[in-house]
Amino acid sequence: MTRVAIVNQKGGVGKTTITLGLAATAAMRGARVMVVDLDPQANATSGLGVSGVVRSVDDALASPQPGSIAQSIVYSAWERPPLRSIPRVAPSSPLMAQREMQLATDPVGAQDRLASALVGTEADLTLIDCPPSLGLLTINALFAATHTMIVTEPGAWASDGVDQILANLERVAARRNGLPELLGIAVNRLGRTRDAQYWHNELLATHGDDILPAVHQRAALTEAAAQSLPIHALTRPGAEEASAELATLYDAMWDRISTATAISGVA
Repeated sequence: MTRVAIVNQKGGVGKTTITLGLAATAAMRGARVMVVDLDPQANATSGLGVSGVVRSVDDALASPQPGSIAQSIVYSAWERPPLRSIPRVAPSSPLMAQREMQLATDPVGAQDRLASALVGTEADLTLIDCPPSLGLLTINALFAATHTMIVTEPGAWASDGVDQILANLERVAARRNGLPELLGIAVNRLGRTRDAQYWHNELLATHGDDILPAVHQRAALTEAAAQSLPIHALTRPGAEEASAELATLYDAMWDRISTATAISGVA
């Protein structure tokens, strides 16, 4: 059971792009992958081609019943080929924007409602796309996840956001006996400009081995999401290169998961 929360308190860094790219790569390899969309904007939901949502993650979080998310899970509209498996998704809805206030009224179960809802779900990889804040929705993701990946972009403000989220991740890990484990920091939208290279180098100098393989800025990634397609299904310049970079990031993610598992002695 591997659950990875994709996080950053700063918006606009491309968390959903990375989530969808990792989901597509997993599906290309035949893995059973599920995306949990915790962002009220529901961009991951639409990127997976899901519309007309009847039950969403909001319904699952409203219920204290363990395993409640099972009633919300649907298959994405992504197709074979080119994929070898079809991702499942627990879709979001605009109602999620009100869920944080309602969770705040539960002094006992506000933080682990998602963990309870996910009981009994089976997947090789669950990716949790978080909203751009450290409110109770993101806290629920961190209490449900086994691992976390920070997504940022090479820029001054985005780099400051990394330090903020790292501090908050340490606080959660202290409450959960070291979980979720940090897999690293994925640098998204890496441009070819001197400024982008400067800030990428600053991230490398500051965070060293925590920096994961970068994903360069390409219009193909935006277009794939807009068309509700996996990047591998897009036939336009840059799609093949983007797919290759996402595969490299995916492999690095699993290498770190495997290493952490071996060190902890967990089978």
